[in-house]
Amino acid sequence: MTDDASPRILRYAAFTTRPEGGNPAGVVLDAAGLTDERMLAIAAELGYSETAFLTAGATEGAYGVRYFSPLTEVPFCGHATVASAVALAARTGPGQYVFTTAAGEVPVQVDQDAEGVLRATLTSVEPQVEDVTGADVDEVLALLGWARTDLDPALPPRIAYAGARHLVLAAATRDRLARLDYDFDGLAAYTRARDLVTLQLVWREARDVFHVRNPFPVGGVVEDPATGAAAAAFGAYLREQGAAAAPTVLTLHQGEDLGRPGVLHVELRTADSRIRVSGAAVAIP
Repeated sequence: MTDDASPRILRYAAFTTRPEGGNPAGVVLDAAGLTDERMLAIAAELGYSETAFLTAGATEGAYGVRYFSPLTEVPFCGHATVASAVALAARTGPGQYVFTTAAGEVPVQVDQDAEGVLRATLTSVEPQVEDVTGADVDEVLALLGWARTDLDPALPPRIAYAGARHLVLAAATRDRLARLDYDFDGLAAYTRARDLVTLQLVWREARDVFHVRNPFPVGGVVEDPATGAAAAAFGAYLREQGAAAAPTVLTLHQGEDLGRPGVLHVELRTADSRIRVSGAAVAIP
């Protein structure tokens, strides 16, 4: 493909079995020859939180993948990874893929269930969790319009990484999580200055069940409806905090407050520190 050619842009909703649910992603399965400027322009025109651009590697099932939001390139995107793997499997059948991303190699397994639904499981790069200063917490709370008393003391603020950096903030109540109205430009500057991709706002419903939201102003998006990269980072955070012990599978509900409900499954394994994130994806007509 030359840069002048019009690439075929697929549209998939990830972490859902319904086109109107989950998080929509653009997928270009053959991005060979596209310049950075062209990929950014395609992502901006499409308007989804991310569009994935794939280039076939030297071996079967191997692809280089880059991810662009409407404003910038991001190192890794979970929902666009799930969407891309399912788009590939819809053409060649379920199987194993290896995506080489800016964050590292990400294996993805796609399986088909008894009802014919394609589900992808990505394995993150090696995760990390780091402290965040009290001053940084106070600043971000002011941008969100939250108070310290709005936080769950059992889940302290931390920065978590599993391919992209996210600041984890746990709300004390579901109502606090539901009321999201923040300073868009201020939070964009805040996240950009700290090399964060999103905030991972969470509320714990039960031991292994969470509701989550992800402001993404640095990408030009008010809120990401279902965020696989942040889900992987959150799994690492919970394990590091002793709030979840392997082996376990966590269920994350996201997008309900946007009218695009999605479900993400996060698996922690005993013998592997990497995080697995699973979900279905479906083509958007």
